[in-house]
Amino acid sequence: MSTYEELRAQAVALRREGLSRRQIRERLNLSSNHLLSRLVEGEPPPEWTRRPRAKDDLCERARELRKEGKTYPEIERELGVSRSSVSAWVRDLPMPPRRTREEASAIARRGWDMRLRLREEERQRTTAAAKAEIGTLSDRELFLIGVGLYWAEGAKSKPYERREIVTFVNSDPGMIKLYLAWLDLLGVERERLRFCVMIHESADVAGAERYWVDLVGAGPDAFNKTTLKKHNPKTVRKNVGADYHGCLVVRVQKGADLYRRIEGWWYGIVLGASSGTRQGCPN
Repeated sequence: MSTYEELRAQAVALRREGLSRRQIRERLNLSSNHLLSRLVEGEPPPEWTRRPRAKDDLCERARELRKEGKTYPEIERELGVSRSSVSAWVRDLPMPPRRTREEASAIARRGWDMRLRLREEERQRTTAAAKAEIGTLSDRELFLIGVGLYWAEGAKSKPYERREIVTFVNSDPGMIKLYLAWLDLLGVERERLRFCVMIHESADVAGAERYWVDLVGAGPDAFNKTTLKKHNPKTVRKNVGADYHGCLVVRVQKGADLYRRIEGWWYGIVLGASSGTRQGCPN
């Protein structure tokens, strides 16, 4: 039987050859892990048996950031780790010098800008996914959407002032396109449409007129004189810039009969919504 010294010499030699603990135990026919630990005590394990730690890269990056002068909260936000992890990784490093107010403000602005950018990216992803859920509209879907659109944004007759006219006003070009597509579905001839631009007098009036002419594809003769909103010097306008084109008024000539049908369609939708069976929305 081998003595302890002989076993240790054999275990150390095997360890230095690059064998793992399990391989040494099998080679020496050992049944005790405690004895194996004593036999190889002081001998480092071979490199191939070392398992990489998942957080080694994060630890290294955290130390780099600390040396750059980043605070614990800044390192936490950038790496997405806990305060305790950051502390364990960098507590042996010297504390960064105290920042001036200007430096702190600049860092805060960069952090806020990053947060806004991430928020905008998430908004765009959500919007794109929702857009893809719609697909192509059927004629009936467009018909129902158009009725609701008109009743929300179009002119409506009042009990105290019966005016059965079909007039739609909006500043959103997408709404105007959808409304015109709905009128096309209803068989309303484009020759019956009259347009009018409504815009602030201090805006680019000529540019807005060209914009709406191009959007609706109608000639200048289909447009009435532009309505200008007077400027109030005490008011700070927010609707400024190249994207501001005012509102477009779309009126259907001889539209009394169409108005009555729109009113009836709307009440029919209300009745259907209160009594019908509906399917769920896409998730």
